[in-house]
Amino acid sequence: MSNPHVSTIVKLFEKCRYKHDLNNVFSDWCQCAAIALSNAVDLRKRYEREKQYLEVVRRYDPAMLQVFSEILGAVVMALEEKPTDILGQVFHALELHNTARGQFFTPYAICEMMAKINIGSGDDVAAELKRRGYIRAQESACGSGAMVIALAEAMKDVGHNCQQCLHVPAMDIDRRAVHMAYIQFALLHIPAVILEGNTLSLEFRDEWKTPAHFLGDWDAKFKIADQIEQMKAFLSSASAYPGFGFGRPTKAALCG
Repeated sequence: MSNPHVSTIVKLFEKCRYKHDLNNVFSDWCQCAAIALSNAVDLRKRYEREKQYLEVVRRYDPAMLQVFSEILGAVVMALEEKPTDILGQVFHALELHNTARGQFFTPYAICEMMAKINIGSGDDVAAELKRRGYIRAQESACGSGAMVIALAEAMKDVGHNCQQCLHVPAMDIDRRAVHMAYIQFALLHIPAVILEGNTLSLEFRDEWKTPAHFLGDWDAKFKIADQIEQMKAFLSSASAYPGFGFGRPTKAALCG
């Protein structure tokens, strides 16, 4: 654990292990933190998620809930200092991968390398931004969100603010992974919609929209973009038929 923030967060989690199973504590903390962040912006699901939140916190005494708050504060500090997959690192440092169905998260250093290779000099990104105005990066098995975080940082390195020009549709079948990714995307202000469910069967149980998604009014952006594409398609099809369009029809078109 070379990252001192990881060590701090691990020690806080370990305060809870004497009364509770650490695997459950980690899952419960992720759920509570995700709900707390979501309920500040997502009014559609606030009531339902608040009920879930209260069900979880009833399992813990006030001292443990204070530790939960301290963990969230430590995560915020870690991401403020350096954006990274801090929760994925904590997950492995707590050795939860041995109990969680053989679940492993890609090391962040590998994600950084892959993101930098994909972004390259940034010319392709600049061209897409000029054409479309934004980049969409779909992640069909997002895990704790490491690849998306690395992509956002790689875009920043070539001069693009991911908070304004990147949107991520992400999915994962594991609820805890969805919560982990949501927490980190929310705190790093990455516009994203994370679906909990099966990417292959397209069966989804829940949807999490980050604060940056709402604040950037991305739903409206997509609606406008769809309307523009429909108009382009209409004009393209109209130009294929002489006399059809906004101009005056030709004699040939009228006579067939």
